[in-house]
Amino acid sequence: MQNRRIPTFTWIFAIAFLAVIAALAGGISLLRHLPVDSASLATGVALLAAGYLGLIAILVTLPIALNLVAARQTNLRHQTEFMTALGDRLEGISILMNLMSEQQLLSDRAKAVAFREKDYDAVHRAVVEEIARRNWDAAILLANDIERQFGYKQQADAFRAEITSKRSDFQRSHLAELLAPVDRHIKAEAWGTALQEAQQIMEQFPGDEHVKRLPEEIESRRQLRKQQLRESWQDAIDRHDVDGSIEILKKLDIYLTPAEAESMQEIARNVFKEKREALRIRFAQAVKEQRIADAVRLGEEIMNDFPNTRMAQEVRDMMTTLRQRIHDPHAPAM
Repeated sequence: MQNRRIPTFTWIFAIAFLAVIAALAGGISLLRHLPVDSASLATGVALLAAGYLGLIAILVTLPIALNLVAARQTNLRHQTEFMTALGDRLEGISILMNLMSEQQLLSDRAKAVAFREKDYDAVHRAVVEEIARRNWDAAILLANDIERQFGYKQQADAFRAEITSKRSDFQRSHLAELLAPVDRHIKAEAWGTALQEAQQIMEQFPGDEHVKRLPEEIESRRQLRKQQLRESWQDAIDRHDVDGSIEILKKLDIYLTPAEAESMQEIARNVFKEKREALRIRFAQAVKEQRIADAVRLGEEIMNDFPNTRMAQEVRDMMTTLRQRIHDPHAPAM
């Protein structure tokens, strides 16, 4: 059992009680043994009175003091019990919070493990969708996430290789589509338009080596076409194909530099002279043989090809009569 502590104030009451006993004893002693005189009587009565009053005070205050002490001890005990219970409760709450924290951590890990495969499947589908949409950069980032978040390096490498391959295939296909109009312009000898198309393609594919060489290839094919025309023109001249040489010369004209045109001027002049003379002979023969339709056709050709020549003026004077002869065969002959 717990030792009971004696309240401190009990010593005060003990001393006071001894003082009361001493006063009572002194009063009784004065009244019984000393000669009775007024002074002794007064002193004895006073001691007795003081003793009785002290005894009464002690008897009255002692229970009150004891009750106060008991109440105080009860309050202290209740406070101690309350604090002990509160401490136990707080300790229990602390333990519970720790358990809840551990359980939450375990729950997060459990959820991470549980949803890991679902998350991976979602990212896997996202990569496939981005590849289908040709969002190459987004697909690469998702493939990197597969390696970084899930640790699937082999799968990520496979995706990256697929993305690189399909992007290259798409770029080649797209580039082929863009190059087709350039090739058509080259075949149509629209060199300026072909070069403009090439410049636009170079802006879209600045790092492609083939695209970088497009202007050089266009110029190379232009020079090749120019050389072919010059060879064909010379061959037509050698064969005395006047009409063919003139037609080739018209095509060749856009390729020639001023110096080249100057060097070919004398030959071209002779070709046109020969053409003019051949037309004159054929026109005169058609008029003579009364082949009016042929004469009109040849006359129109002379006026169109050699409009400022004397021969063209002579043919022009005859054309009105020739056209009348076409509509009226009985009109007077020339």
